[in-house]
Amino acid sequence: MIIQDVINHLEELSPLNYAEDFDNVGLLVGDKNTKLTGVLVTLDTLEAVIDEAINEQCNLIVSFHPIIFKGLKKLTGKTYVERVVMKAIKHDIAIYSMHTALDNAFLGVNDMICSQLELENKQVLIPQSQTIKKLTTYVPKNEAGTLRKALFKAGAGSIGNYDDCSFNVEGYGTFKGNENSNPTKGNQGEIHTEEETKITITFAKHLEHRVLKALFSTHSYEEVAYEIITIENKNQHIGMGMVGSLKTPMDEAGFLNYLKLKFSTPCVKHSAFLNKPIQKVAVLGGSGSFAINAAKAHGADAFVTADLKYHDFFTAENSILLADVGHYESEQFTKNLLVAYLTKKISNFAIILSKTNTNPVKYF
Repeated sequence: MIIQDVINHLEELSPLNYAEDFDNVGLLVGDKNTKLTGVLVTLDTLEAVIDEAINEQCNLIVSFHPIIFKGLKKLTGKTYVERVVMKAIKHDIAIYSMHTALDNAFLGVNDMICSQLELENKQVLIPQSQTIKKLTTYVPKNEAGTLRKALFKAGAGSIGNYDDCSFNVEGYGTFKGNENSNPTKGNQGEIHTEEETKITITFAKHLEHRVLKALFSTHSYEEVAYEIITIENKNQHIGMGMVGSLKTPMDEAGFLNYLKLKFSTPCVKHSAFLNKPIQKVAVLGGSGSFAINAAKAHGADAFVTADLKYHDFFTAENSILLADVGHYESEQFTKNLLVAYLTKKISNFAIILSKTNTNPVKYF
């Protein structure tokens, strides 16, 4: 097994195409074709984590946060980022980051938070748009069935967790070549008149390369006529944050104590109490101030996130309880998610949960 095999499994869970544009995800250090010796899963990649990987004989670190976020112009060991990268390269350790690709995954970071809080009826808080594409092509009538099967095999026709086939076949047209065209499927220069079928199919955008490969390898024309457009629909299974409901409503003080217990944190920053029960709860791991209005629009009684600044708490505007549990605390369950997922996918390799506490914030 090589490192790329592990990457393939990870990108089934959270394709990198759905990461935010500002992010730096994927294989950041190392050679994807290197033979795998072991996998260490961590929230952050620090020097202590590299040492842990060396001791555990793991040559792949799967890290939630990317160690390289901004561009590196030098590798002199002056900063912790440079030291981590240098030590990883020296010991042939690859580093792969998932970050906002996993944030946007339906079974990712925020699903784990919902599970910890035992929220029911979960749905995406801010659905991502432009995640679906539509292919339109023309194929000789007698080849339409073969092409449909190839496109289905490539993953087209099924969006998200649904099996809602979106495959349309329209009426037949006629394609006729002339002395300046070559629509042949036989010898060079041979001209045919073909009765064609128009095929239209939707697919998730991360499958585009696979779908086009199936189209070109199956279609008999030397020059395949096709069009791909992006559909604006919002995807209810991809996006930032989640919202769900507690089985039983809690008073505000009881809810905050519940958060302290579930997130193992000594304190929770929060906005003013509204003296109303908490049942519908929005969550977003990491820095989530941008989603406050979305939480309010969903009618959430509380919004659990991290990194709220002084002025962010004013935006509660007596309509929602804002609760900041801490950045590390909100994402801490991600490691367990990845270890459980990879252990199920790869049974013959050690998938090790890092024991290094990478939280830079301390409480006194």
